[in-house]
Amino acid sequence: MQLLSRKTHQTQDYLAQANELAKEFAKTAIERDKQGGTPKAERDRLRESGLLKLIIPKEYGGLGERWTTVLQITRTFAEVDSSIAHVFSYHHLGVVVPHIFGSRSQKETYYKQTAANNWFWCNALNPLDRRVTLSSDGDRFRLHGTKSFCSGSVDSDMIPVTAVQAGVPGLRIVIVPTRRDGVVVNQDWDNFGQRQTDSGSITFTDVLVNAEEILTPEPEGETFKTFRSCLTQITFTNIYLGIALGAFAAASCYTKTQGRAWLTSGVEKATEDLYTLRHYGEMWVDLQAAIALTDRAGELLQQAWDKGYSLTAAERGECAIAIAMAKASMVKTGLEIANRIFEVMGARATANHYGFDRYWRNLRIFTLHDPVDYKIRTIGNWVLNNQFPTPDFYS
Repeated sequence: MQLLSRKTHQTQDYLAQANELAKEFAKTAIERDKQGGTPKAERDRLRESGLLKLIIPKEYGGLGERWTTVLQITRTFAEVDSSIAHVFSYHHLGVVVPHIFGSRSQKETYYKQTAANNWFWCNALNPLDRRVTLSSDGDRFRLHGTKSFCSGSVDSDMIPVTAVQAGVPGLRIVIVPTRRDGVVVNQDWDNFGQRQTDSGSITFTDVLVNAEEILTPEPEGETFKTFRSCLTQITFTNIYLGIALGAFAAASCYTKTQGRAWLTSGVEKATEDLYTLRHYGEMWVDLQAAIALTDRAGELLQQAWDKGYSLTAAERGECAIAIAMAKASMVKTGLEIANRIFEVMGARATANHYGFDRYWRNLRIFTLHDPVDYKIRTIGNWVLNNQFPTPDFYS
């Protein structure tokens, strides 16, 4: 009981720390969204905070926190700056890649080195982009090609990348340092949302790869090796939720402080307008439903993660379905709220200096990562045919 109490106290400290960082990030979020580029100062603050070590077990020098804590902090950051939430969460998705896909030795090595060096991980796994190849070069290997959608690539330290190797089925996963010779982060992300995620491309030109940097999975734990997609999908869902919560909070503040009642409403204050009250009431109900689904999925994910190599296909399937339901709900609710807030704020709220449009832009960009139609189809197949989703990089 004493250990549990101590753990809870530490968790609350990390959440409080994240809240303070979020307040700090919020001060510059609108201007940085306009500028795009790399949130270097904010990434440095994350490094200084120690929160990059959250999910690394204590025996390897980390903080030994739960995924539920990482997800809550991701959501908190997304309320004020979804780009920061994006790169923060992708770091954690990257840092566990050797744990899921590698050997026990590789897991231990990368956890320890990340904790000791305070590495910031990015992402270059994108399995749909198969342009990167791995080839033998004596007792070493070479990496060559370009990978797209490499979130968090600028100012990162480590890159997990998928590559095609002749004669080897599927994809190999390689871990390379960002600053190694032949690695070029192209800084070509130029989309209308998530502007500070540096999700552009990385080019690898004859990059030297040591044998131990190619992940070699353990023979057991086949189901656990498919678990990263669950982590990815619940992470996305929490970012979507954070964006929606941020949009709702910004709109309600505006309505309370600057909103005007419509001239035929018969009331003096915007907060007394019957239609405004209805909009806010409906949005709040939808948000509470999405929060409940997301939190339930997060708890199931934590339970599945704790199973490790003993995770069963049924346990994974139940977790994946819960996440799919939360994500499908959140995509619909989030996009509706990010658009609907203008109905309750009015025309003056479209002024650029408010930056209210960033909530829709960021959410619209991010929710296109994979089609929500396929998530809903997966849920329908489970409801009617009792079929869990087939594990892949997206399910």
